[in-house]
Amino acid sequence: MLIAFDFDGTLMDTLRDLAEAASDLAEAYGGRRLSEAEAASMIGDGAPVFVSRILATVGLADVPPEAVEQYLAFYDRRVYDHTVPYEGVAEMLTALTARGHRLALLTNKPEASARALMRHAGIAEWLPDCVFGDGALPRKPDPAGLLWLAERARVRPADTMMVGDSIMDLEAARAAGARLCLARYGFGFARIPAASIRPDDWIISRPVELVERLAG
Repeated sequence: MLIAFDFDGTLMDTLRDLAEAASDLAEAYGGRRLSEAEAASMIGDGAPVFVSRILATVGLADVPPEAVEQYLAFYDRRVYDHTVPYEGVAEMLTALTARGHRLALLTNKPEASARALMRHAGIAEWLPDCVFGDGALPRKPDPAGLLWLAERARVRPADTMMVGDSIMDLEAARAAGARLCLARYGFGFARIPAASIRPDDWIISRPVELVERLAG
């Protein structure tokens, strides 16, 4: 089976550093600092959309052309401050690989920051195939990235599982015809409408539960 993981809120707990960088940007445009809950409600659609939502709190409907680069610069300075893999992620990736599953990354996060964090956390070796939010393929919830990963792994979408914590992950899996596992521990899970979750979707409260579910 191909298992495609989301990044923020699924493999890595990035919320505090994302919120701090968002606050830095808001302050740069005369706004106030944002809470982690406010930042969490804006995350998931890629950096350009995140920036537009941050600046909306300042009252700016039009995003200045330099704002995305400003935000990424703020984030680059904070990216290692508090971000860590969720407990059990390395063990999960090791066990899934040992059981013969093909692993991949499907994220709306920009490539540079995602790869830097993967190397820093020591998880890059388990995720050879990656689709990032600033690459050639459209961002989630578009299924193109998930379908590309399935084709690269030479598996059917039905033999592919999307693991993530957000409505973007859910919608991408649905559109691709893939299986879905939702990370309840991720900061995006609370914004998934309960009515959109199906009885056959998996929900895990910690990463290692995915190994247990697949083994069962």
